[in-house]
Amino acid sequence: MSLKSPTGRVQVLGAPGERHEEILTPEALEFVGRLDAAFAGRRLEILKERRRRSCHLAGGTPLDFPLATRALREDPHWRVAPPAPGLTDRRVEITGPPERRMTVNALNSGAGVWMADFEDATAPTWNNVVGGQLNLLDAVERRIDFTAPGGKEYRLGEHLATIMVRPRGWHLTEEHLEADGRPLSASLVDFGLYFFHCAQRQIDAGYGPYFYLPKLENRYEARLWNDVFLLAQELLDIPRGTVRATVLIETITAAFEMEEILHELREHSAGLNAGRWDYLFSLIKTFGHRTDFRLPDRAKVTMTAPFMRAYTELLVRTCHRRGAHAIGGMAAHVPGKDAEANEAALAKVRLDKEREAEDGYDGSWVAHPGLVPVCREVFDGVLGDSPHQIDRAREDVEVTAADLLSVRRIGSPPSQEGVRSNIAVALRYFDAWLRGSGAVALYGLMEDAATAEIARVQIWQWLRHGYVDRDTVTALLDAECAALAAEDPRALATEAREVFVNTALAAQPPGFFTPEAYTRHLVRRAEARVHA
Repeated sequence: MSLKSPTGRVQVLGAPGERHEEILTPEALEFVGRLDAAFAGRRLEILKERRRRSCHLAGGTPLDFPLATRALREDPHWRVAPPAPGLTDRRVEITGPPERRMTVNALNSGAGVWMADFEDATAPTWNNVVGGQLNLLDAVERRIDFTAPGGKEYRLGEHLATIMVRPRGWHLTEEHLEADGRPLSASLVDFGLYFFHCAQRQIDAGYGPYFYLPKLENRYEARLWNDVFLLAQELLDIPRGTVRATVLIETITAAFEMEEILHELREHSAGLNAGRWDYLFSLIKTFGHRTDFRLPDRAKVTMTAPFMRAYTELLVRTCHRRGAHAIGGMAAHVPGKDAEANEAALAKVRLDKEREAEDGYDGSWVAHPGLVPVCREVFDGVLGDSPHQIDRAREDVEVTAADLLSVRRIGSPPSQEGVRSNIAVALRYFDAWLRGSGAVALYGLMEDAATAEIARVQIWQWLRHGYVDRDTVTALLDAECAALAAEDPRALATEAREVFVNTALAAQPPGFFTPEAYTRHLVRRAEARVHA
C-alpha cells in the first residue's frame, strides 16, 4: 500500500495497520512533507557539523564556553517566555513510551506532566510509531479507555498530567516515509504528526503543543527546532509562541551552551532538563580516547561526582537566571514484591530527589507511577504552595570549563562486576528493543536506550585503554547470550549479540546504536514479513 500527499511528495512505505489511516491522512502527510522540504537540508548540515566538531575535539581542540556569545551570556536582561498553561507546576514528571496502557497509567499517575517518549523509550517499529500517535490522539480526545486481554480495565480519570512529546533525535530517519527517494527525518515525522493532529485540540482544551527536545549539541540545533516551530505554527495558523519545548541537556557540548540554547528558543522555551546516562554517554563518546576521561563502573558515577555537580548546578543557575524551569533527572526504580528491597530503593530515590529540590530544581522525573508519591512529597516539602522556585537565582554557583570536565577526580579501573553488568544489561536491552520494546524492566530498574548506550561505550572505553581484554569480554558476552536464550526461548540472542559486537567492540563505535540497528534489523525484519 502506498498513500501519497496531495503533492505526491511523501510516500508511505510501511505496511498498513489498524486505524493507520486516521494518522496518515493526505493532509497530515502534506504537512510533514512541507516541514521536510523546508528543513531536510539544514538537518544534514547539522549532522555534518557534529562529525566535524567531534573530529576537532578528538584532535585536541579544547572545549569551552563560546567566545562569540559571551555578550549574550553576560546580558542580565533577557528572559524566556513565561510558563504555558499546564506547565507552571512541574514538580513531578513521569516518562514512558506512548503505548496504550502506559498512556492511561501515566496520565492518571498524579504527576503534573507526562513525557510521551518516541526517543529513548520507544523501539521505532512502524506500528509503534503510528500506534503511539494514535494513542496520543485518543488521549487528547479522551477516548483511550480500554480493557486488557486479562480483563483489567484502563480508564482516564478526572485530573490528568499535561502531555509533552519527545520526538526522535536529528540523527534518526523514518524509513517508512519517503520523499524524493529518501527517508524523512524521524524528528520531523514525530513532531509533525503530533502537531498536525493534536496542536489545535490541545489549545482548545486549554493547553498547547508541548515537547521535549533530545540530543541537541549546540545552539544551532536549537535554532533549527525554533524555525520548525515557527513554520509549523504558520502553516496551521496557530499563534506564534504557542509551542513550548524543554531541552534535555544530555550532551557535553550542550552543557557549554545552555544560555545560548535557551536564547534561541526563548519564545518557545519551557526550560532545561538534566539527564544522567546520556550525558555520561556523550562524555565518553567525545573524550573516551583520553585516559584522563576514564569513568569507573556506571553505578559508581553518581550525581554527587564533582563534574556532575558542576553540570547540574550550572543548569539550575542558567534556567532561573532566565526565568525558565530546571527539571531534574530520572528515578528508574521499578517497585517489586520484595518489601525490604523496595524500602532500600525508595530511600535512595528520596535522597536523590532531596538533593535536586534543595539544589533549586523545580521538578524531577520518575519512570514508574509508584514513584510519583515520594517525588511529590519531597518537592512539596521544599516548594510548599509555590509552583516552582524559579525566583531562587543560585548566584552562589560559579562553574568553569575545567569544572565540567574534571572527570579524572573520580577515575578508577572497572570492576569485574561492572564489566559483566554492562554486558548483561546492554545485551538484554538490545534483545527487547529488537523485539519492539524500548522501555524494559531489568534488574529492578526501568531502562531505556540511554542505559544501553552508556553500557556499550564503557565496554569500548575499557577495551581501548586495556582495563579489560577482548577475550574476557567475548567470554562474558557468550555466557550472557546463553543465559538470555535460556531465560526466554523467544529472545533474539544472536541478533542482540551482533548489535553489541558492532557497537561496543568496533575500533571506533558508532555515535548511536539505533540508526544501524533500526535499518539492519527492525526495517529488514518488517520487510521480510511483508514479502513472506
